[in-house]
Amino acid sequence: MTAPNRNALWARTFADELARTGIDAVCIAPGSRSTPLTEAFDRHDDIETFSHLDERSAAYFALGRARRTGEVTPIVCTSGTAAANFHPAVIEASQARVPMLVLTADRPPELRDSGANQTVDQEKLYGGAVRWYKDMPEPEATDRKLRSLRTTAARAVSEATGVDAGPVHLNFPFRKPLEPTYVEGDVPADLDPEALDGRSGSRPYVKTTAGAPELSDDHLRKLADDLAVDRGLVVAGPADPPGFNA
Repeated sequence: MTAPNRNALWARTFADELARTGIDAVCIAPGSRSTPLTEAFDRHDDIETFSHLDERSAAYFALGRARRTGEVTPIVCTSGTAAANFHPAVIEASQARVPMLVLTADRPPELRDSGANQTVDQEKLYGGAVRWYKDMPEPEATDRKLRSLRTTAARAVSEATGVDAGPVHLNFPFRKPLEPTYVEGDVPADLDPEALDGRSGSRPYVKTTAGAPELSDDHLRKLADDLAVDRGLVVAGPADPPGFNA
C-alpha cells in the first residue's frame, strides 16, 4: 500500500481492514474534515460507496441496508453538527439491535474546546446508545500504530455485529492536509509489510470470537409450558433477522 501522507495512509489502512472483515459498502455524507476517510473508501476496489448530502438521510439509508442485509454499512461524516444528525438513526439501531458503524471525523485535540469552526464535543456523543466507543489516536505512520488501527477496525465490526448487535462509534481526529497531497518524509519507506498491507490471503488482522446465547433447561421447560395451549399467539416484531420465515 502506498500513500502520500500519514492521514491518507491511516484512512486507507483502516478501509482495507474493514474490507477484510467483510464490509462491502459505505455510506458517506461528504465534508472537509472527513476527506481522508472518504478518499480511502472511494479508492478501495472492494467497497461500494453511497453518497448522501444530508447526514440524517445517510444514517437512515445505512440503517435500512443493515436491516435488509444483516451486514454493517458504515456511515462517514465530517466534524461538528454533522455528527449530531446521525443521532436519531443511532438510537433506532440501538433499540432494534441493528449493526451500525459510525465513523466521525474530528478536529485534532488542540482545536477542541477552543471555539474553532465546526467543532463540538464529539466524545461519547451518542452516550449509552452505542455498544462501543473509541476516540481514535492521531494518525501515525508506525508499525505499532498501524497494527493497532487494524485491530480496532476488526474489533469495531465484531462489536457491532455481536450477540447484542448495535451501533459502534469511532471518532477520527485529522490535521491538515486533509487531501491526499504528498508530504515529504510523512510515510517511512521501511514499514513492516504486514502492518502496512495486512495479513496474507486477505485475512482480518484479528478474529474475535463471541459466545452464543443459550437457553437453560429451566427456560426451555418454561417456554414449552407457555406454548402448550390449544390456541396460542406468537407476536413477531420488526427485529427479526434477515432470512427469517414466519
